[in-house]
Amino acid sequence: MAHKLVILGAGESGVGTALLAKQKGYEVFVSDASAIKPVFLKELEENAIEFESGSHNIERILNADEVMKSPGIPEKNELVKAIRAKGIPVISEIEFGYRYKGTSKIAAITGSNGKSTTTALLYHICQVAAQDVAMVGNIGYSFARQVALDPKALYVIEVSSFQLDDIVYFKPDIAILLNISEDHLASY
Repeated sequence: MAHKLVILGAGESGVGTALLAKQKGYEVFVSDASAIKPVFLKELEENAIEFESGSHNIERILNADEVMKSPGIPEKNELVKAIRAKGIPVISEIEFGYRYKGTSKIAAITGSNGKSTTTALLYHICQVAAQDVAMVGNIGYSFARQVALDPKALYVIEVSSFQLDDIVYFKPDIAILLNISEDHLASY
């Protein structure tokens, strides 16, 4: 029986995870309380990935083996609380992509300010050095999507604090913490 992965949120992180999970043989269900953007809706349909838009089927979600929570969904969300209360593991898209990166190397950039600039600069340096590299994460495509559709030897990942919330085994080869300032105080 296939591992049941429920994905909360059908944006870039959610759909990227869905594509990789489908490729790896998971039973995938994507649930978004809002309307799914047409570009993502098309991808889900073209890849025969089950989804719901505009509501959550609580019973089906709580029957998951694991849940990938998109970074925009807060911990205080009642559905997230119910999932955690049931003991269902909750992971991030970054964590899921990490499982399937193979021998690829990762440089992860985080911090309160300067992530995009530093990520783009490091990516450019790697390109000029003729590295097989992708710039992913909070900039460009999701890490999971890139792993699924166009794997690279090196990933330069812009990682927000929200993307780090649900990591378990994610361990970049290089981690760059730019700075820490008072930000996202409602969440932290």
